[in-house]
Amino acid sequence: MSSNFAVGSFIKNRTTVLIGLAAFLLTASLVLASRHTRETAAAAATAAARHEPMLIAGPGRVEPYSEDIKIGSELSGRLKLVKVEEGDIIHRGEVLAELENADYRAQLESGRANVVAKQATLRKVINGARRQERDAAWSSVSEAKAVMENAQSELRRRQELFSAGVVSREELDRYAREADVAKAKYQSAIEQHSLVDDHAREEDRSLAEADLQLAQAQLAEAQARYEKTFIRSPIDGSVLRKHHRSGESVSNSSTVPDPILTIGDRNVLRVRVDVDETDVSKVRVGQKAYVTADAFGRQKFWGRVVRVGQQLGPKNVRTDEPTEKVDTKILETLVELDPGSQLPDGLRVDAFIVPEGREVAEVR
Repeated sequence: MSSNFAVGSFIKNRTTVLIGLAAFLLTASLVLASRHTRETAAAAATAAARHEPMLIAGPGRVEPYSEDIKIGSELSGRLKLVKVEEGDIIHRGEVLAELENADYRAQLESGRANVVAKQATLRKVINGARRQERDAAWSSVSEAKAVMENAQSELRRRQELFSAGVVSREELDRYAREADVAKAKYQSAIEQHSLVDDHAREEDRSLAEADLQLAQAQLAEAQARYEKTFIRSPIDGSVLRKHHRSGESVSNSSTVPDPILTIGDRNVLRVRVDVDETDVSKVRVGQKAYVTADAFGRQKFWGRVVRVGQQLGPKNVRTDEPTEKVDTKILETLVELDPGSQLPDGLRVDAFIVPEGREVAEVR
């Protein structure tokens, strides 16, 4: 009985040892397999990182295709009317706002009247005297000729009477003077008729033409000033921001800009990206890129690099990070987003440029 119990205990202990050994060997195998898997994955990741470059990242800001165009007035004054609101679609040449311009319109009308007067003066110089004036001058010539001939006839008769001793020397001299005066008046009438009937002198015509040209130049100047009271759109696009309203005053200053409106063409959006100076050698025109924004979560807006700057400069876009380096030089790069991208103008985004030879899934 005792012998059978001892054999049973030995068999039981041996089975327990074998089970424990098998469990140990299985656990060791699993640990070794897991470590090998991690080492293989790490090696693969290292190899991938060694062969595939990282994305080129940088902060950016959304802008319209035309960039932001600030529309102001070339003249200082009060706004009579602002015809558009933010978001309105506008067209090239459309009047967006108008200044108070009653004084400029009066100057324009005065200039037009002055031109009409100068044109009439020039025509008068070119055409000369009217037919009635020429007829009157010729009548004066005929009258003076008749008086002269009568005076000469009377003088000849007095000379005959003087030779016969009938009249005195004094009377003969008086008739001689009258004949001379009549002859002089006849010559004056001829000259007057010649002046009236003749063409205009070259210097008179040149003076009249110069006066007309001056009046036309003054009219053009008045027209240009009047046109400047109408603020027109230089592009097809939309109103992004309205800075002034009807009744407000605006100024024309080269040192303190005073825009009335900000407009832009948002049919295509662009992102102006600050590429760090350490990455400038990796950026090329045509590379694919995408941007993300906190307001849109993980959504990616894809596009392509269309312009790469040629000169390093200070940062254009600042983040809210307190550790941000503000003295870092950047290369301004322009990314054009694919059609259909809807992002507000001026939105700050994170841009990622895909280096050449790398494929990134376009998750929209």
